[in-house]
Amino acid sequence: LDIQDDEVAETVYRDRKRRLPLELTVELTEETFNETVVASDSIVLFYAGWQAVSMAFLQSYIDLAIKLKGTSTMLLTRVNCADWSDLCAKQNVTEFPVVKMYKEGKNPVSYTGMLGTEDLLKFIQLNRISCPVNITSVQEAEEYLSGELYKDLISYSSVLVLGLFSPNMTTAKEDFTEAGNYLKGCVITGIYSEEDVLILSNKYAATLPALLLARHKEGKIESIPLANSHAQDIVQIITNALLETFPEITVENLPIYLRLQKPLLILFSDGSINPQCKKAILTLVKEKHLDSLTPCWLNLKNTPVGRGILQAYFNTLPPLPLLVVVSLHSGGQVFAFPSDQAITEQNLLLWLKKLEAGLESHITILPAGEWKPPLPAYDFLSMMDAAGSQQPTRREALCTKEMDAQENDKKHEDKSASRKEPIETLRIKHWNRSNWFKEGEKSFRHDNKEL
Repeated sequence: LDIQDDEVAETVYRDRKRRLPLELTVELTEETFNETVVASDSIVLFYAGWQAVSMAFLQSYIDLAIKLKGTSTMLLTRVNCADWSDLCAKQNVTEFPVVKMYKEGKNPVSYTGMLGTEDLLKFIQLNRISCPVNITSVQEAEEYLSGELYKDLISYSSVLVLGLFSPNMTTAKEDFTEAGNYLKGCVITGIYSEEDVLILSNKYAATLPALLLARHKEGKIESIPLANSHAQDIVQIITNALLETFPEITVENLPIYLRLQKPLLILFSDGSINPQCKKAILTLVKEKHLDSLTPCWLNLKNTPVGRGILQAYFNTLPPLPLLVVVSLHSGGQVFAFPSDQAITEQNLLLWLKKLEAGLESHITILPAGEWKPPLPAYDFLSMMDAAGSQQPTRREALCTKEMDAQENDKKHEDKSASRKEPIETLRIKHWNRSNWFKEGEKSFRHDNKEL
């Protein structure tokens, strides 16, 4: 019984005796929901008590309540949709778990980030301010870009975004405002469109309309022109800007970088990163030599799963630091930088050129991932296939008989029209009548395999 059909369900099952301090959140019902979300700004978790992912996230939600206890004006609440399905339907909740933020006089905002405590905390904190923030003076704009204006929130937004527009750029300002609203809770955005906007555009060499991206960790501000950019383009520009140049890979952020569909250049380190290695890689990034790769590093002390990854690559744990290229999206080959060479700009660039020319041999090829149930009793897709292959003949015959009867009735109503139909049309009818069930069954099995 300890083995469930997926890892989330198994974790929830094993932690089933752990008592959660649910009293830190307010349980809402159909009777109390409206009066609660109207009376105070609220975060509402919609979950299902029978679903494993919901119950796993409920633990993170309670951890969030513990962190915010006594420090937040936002009320943390929850609705068990297994008990209040009509309420969840009225709130357009069609999947679980879902988190929504309710503020007086505004439409609820759905949380779309990772199902974890830190990401949800970031969402709540960044929603304390309206985005984009309306900046009204050059001095205020400088305070905004330096991080002084929102220094209590700076740790939640790695990049501060400021849109610069002339007062008459109405359409461009509307597009930027729409993008800022869409990204609310992910990044802090501001807008400046006063008469003296040229002071800022000249200082930062920005051609209006433009974005200023202030990276406070790196201490630099860069400008990006926005000519002919619509709201969705601006969202994409800002989203890409949020990605770090040389990030530390964790379990939480790995999916974000995998979406770039590039091979990973990973520096494995047992602790803080080697300054020499970091400098070599950042130099090649700056010189555009690594545009076809996603350079990153993995700290085995922060992410112990890295040891298992290295053992899968090398069978044993190799000496660190170690640099590898992993082509997850094109064949699964893994290449290792020569262990007898220092990781310098020159050596790394020469090695990458050999890789590109096909002169380096891979150390292993990762097998294609395939989901397999942990026990035969959980192989539901095979059970459905087997059941479907045993029954179709009888059901098909019944369906065909019913359709034949309908066809006969139709022919009696209009025999003359039936005689005039070309022979090819009759063949199509016969194919549709005898094969619609088979085609529907194939589609059903295919959709379930995709799930």
